[in-house]
Amino acid sequence: MGIALTKQSIDLGINTTNGPAMLAFYRDLLGLKFVGEMAMPGGGVMHRLMCGDSLIKLRVMPAEPTLTPAAPGGIQSAAGFRYWTMTISNITEMVKACTDAGTPVVVPEKEFRPGIRIAIVTDPDGNWVEFLSLG
Repeated sequence: MGIALTKQSIDLGINTTNGPAMLAFYRDLLGLKFVGEMAMPGGGVMHRLMCGDSLIKLRVMPAEPTLTPAAPGGIQSAAGFRYWTMTISNITEMVKACTDAGTPVVVPEKEFRPGIRIAIVTDPDGNWVEFLSLG
């Protein structure tokens, strides 16, 4: 028996201590729709942003010396979640907007397979965000 979904999208949680920069990247630069925020037990706040039908939960945590940062280096540098993908129709414009904003582009726009273009940028915490364009 497999999972019985009641929602046809995912919620993605991103923990950070770099709230203003991360919110500026996801909300202002990428244009994800801000739908609200809520205080979190134990401190901090969660900003909720929509990416199509998926919810991005940007949890700004109090800076604690015990927090372990994510392993740097991108897709092949460590096991676990390494990147997430947004399928978009304006890849060239988004890569330019990211470049103009000083966002690192770790994989420049290129044809990955016939009819499929990709580019990968990093958010302010170094998480990889892939843009995928079909057609």
